[in-house]
Amino acid sequence: MPELPEVETVMRGMRVHLEGHTISRASTHHTGLRWPFPPGLAASLAGRRVDGFARRGKYILITLSGGMVLVMHLGMSGRVLLSTPVEAMPPALHEHLVIETAEGARCGLVDPRRFGMVDLVTAGAVESHRLLAGMGPEPLGNRFDGAWLAARGKGRRSSIKALLLDQRVVAGLGNIYVSEALFRARIHPARAAGAVSGAEYARLATEIRTVLEEAIAAGGSSLRDYVQPDGELGYFQHAWRVYGREGQGCPDCPGPPACGGVVRITQSGRSTFFCPRQQEMKNARDEDLS
Repeated sequence: MPELPEVETVMRGMRVHLEGHTISRASTHHTGLRWPFPPGLAASLAGRRVDGFARRGKYILITLSGGMVLVMHLGMSGRVLLSTPVEAMPPALHEHLVIETAEGARCGLVDPRRFGMVDLVTAGAVESHRLLAGMGPEPLGNRFDGAWLAARGKGRRSSIKALLLDQRVVAGLGNIYVSEALFRARIHPARAAGAVSGAEYARLATEIRTVLEEAIAAGGSSLRDYVQPDGELGYFQHAWRVYGREGQGCPDCPGPPACGGVVRITQSGRSTFFCPRQQEMKNARDEDLS
């Protein structure tokens, strides 16, 4: 699934391509994605000006004239195609929503597995939207820091990784960047969240911000279906230090890997990667792989 850096990259590409344009035509080529499209979606979009873009967690928010906001999620395999419209151009394979503008831009939402979503709501209803309400602070925003994480982790026996993946705690984090941030912060992913110290949480918050900023600068990580809106691959996967590197030497262990190589464990049905030497478990009580 595209994570925060990938969604941010897509959002920025859409902004460059579409902001300030007026939608001349929109079309849908299926009844919906994970949920049905709003009734009359294509007709509701036509004639509206694209005023701005924002991201909330893994959701793209497109502000339109008339006080409306198009909410979009890429799901597990979704991507956006940005191009110039061609007369009578048929939709691409699995392209479920197409937007064309009077200024000559075309935007298509492709989602082969149809786990994404699109909704159209009033600007005043965005924060209370059922998928956005209760979401935690943005990890790149001013509200997010080590103290915030420490307060949410206090007394929790569940793993630190589970805490970071909880969208009510922090918005937009996913499997790849949580593994990478925990490695940089030298925290074992299976440690109980309540056993992580305040100093460690401060370091973790800093590393989360750093790894996300680096990934955004690299255009995200291309894994399976993800490409940037211009068709280029992101390349942050080449900078992964532990994710997807099971059995390979840890980049921070000198010479022949003293750690024995990166280890993969399963937490809540998802793979987690870490270095057992650099992220040594503090004590037996912390061990919680749930």
